[in-house]
Amino acid sequence: MASMVRTLKEQGHRLTPQRQLILEAIEASAGHVSAESVHARVAAQFPQVNISTVYRTLELLQSLGMVTHTHFDDGVAKYHLASLAAHQHMVCRRCGDEREIDVRVLDPLDHHLREQYGFAADLAHFAIVGLCARCAADLG
Repeated sequence: MASMVRTLKEQGHRLTPQRQLILEAIEASAGHVSAESVHARVAAQFPQVNISTVYRTLELLQSLGMVTHTHFDDGVAKYHLASLAAHQHMVCRRCGDEREIDVRVLDPLDHHLREQYGFAADLAHFAIVGLCARCAADLG
């Protein structure tokens, strides 16, 4: 967290108590966390914090390259530290199982989109939704 605090200060932003608690909540999540989960964790210690403060702070942290987010099937954006390796998510729409895969698996798609359409996609920004092997087998 020290490097995140340093980045904030170097970019001219104050480390308010709310921001500190938000940073701690993201770090403690050790993975992906929604703004609502961050808010619940922060509000337990700082009840006055508003959900809009959490969203604004997450946007700031993202603009500084400290966090990133992925949109899951339920429409909820989940945030994680940008220092984590780039990855993609596969989410089973039936059982909700979630697996992370290396985003490089999608390199052929990225190449095709660039070649065919001149489009540079952010392939880690969304989750791939479908059926896991177990659910697909159950459906026969």
